[in-house]
Amino acid sequence: MTIIQTLVLAIVQGITELFPISSAGHSVLAPYVFGWNISSTFLKEKFLPFVVMMHLGTSVALFIFFWKDWKAVIKSIFNSKDSKKLLFLIIVGTIPAAIIGFVFEKKLTVLFGSALAASAFLIVNGILLFVGEKAASKGNKNVEDLTYKQAAVIGLFQSLALIPGFSRSGASITAGFWMGLEHEESARFSMLLATPIIAGASVLEIPKLFKPSNRPVLQIGIIGGIAAGICALISVNILMRWFNKKEVNAMRPFSYYCWIVGGLILISHFI
Repeated sequence: MTIIQTLVLAIVQGITELFPISSAGHSVLAPYVFGWNISSTFLKEKFLPFVVMMHLGTSVALFIFFWKDWKAVIKSIFNSKDSKKLLFLIIVGTIPAAIIGFVFEKKLTVLFGSALAASAFLIVNGILLFVGEKAASKGNKNVEDLTYKQAAVIGLFQSLALIPGFSRSGASITAGFWMGLEHEESARFSMLLATPIIAGASVLEIPKLFKPSNRPVLQIGIIGGIAAGICALISVNILMRWFNKKEVNAMRPFSYYCWIVGGLILISHFI
């Protein structure tokens, strides 16, 4: 990966990680669309930890943006009088993706080298966004109103992001709609769940880049992580404002985007 390719991928990742259009899918599709000559060995062995490095930058951006929530969560750990409900909801919501990711990591890694699979799952992601919001009743709950069972269901949907083409935020936000959350609250909980799950993935994948043979990848990965974090900070601000203003059909433009991009990639692959 060159510096230019890294920066392009970081911008794409920083935007698509938070918008419900699959950052993993776009990370796989970008080299295909731009015609980058990247070896299959890199894609299968080094691409995932490289992308996770950029995800780490996104995680830091989310921590900064939702600092008030995280400050309250951290404070509740050390103060027995403070409510720990939000802390436990985040823990419960994180468990499903953590378990599924640990068990199926090796089997799912092979999909990161397939633009065809990513484009197909991107189309399915668009269907999930469209049908999910359309079938959802108008929510009126805040995050703290969720039960732990509902938090686990949202976390289970979040695990779909382990498949390139499915959006972590899209799946968890849609599940939040089904659990009765308001649009903005569903997006808020989705972003809170993202921070620990991305941090956990970083702990597992990033150490692979510290091998002597991977030092060049580590260096450009750090640059990509910083660039992705800056883009993510801008993106989450835009997304939260969007959900604050748009209580009806907020996901529809994203579903159209997934269908168009996924469809075009599929068509180009077979022409």
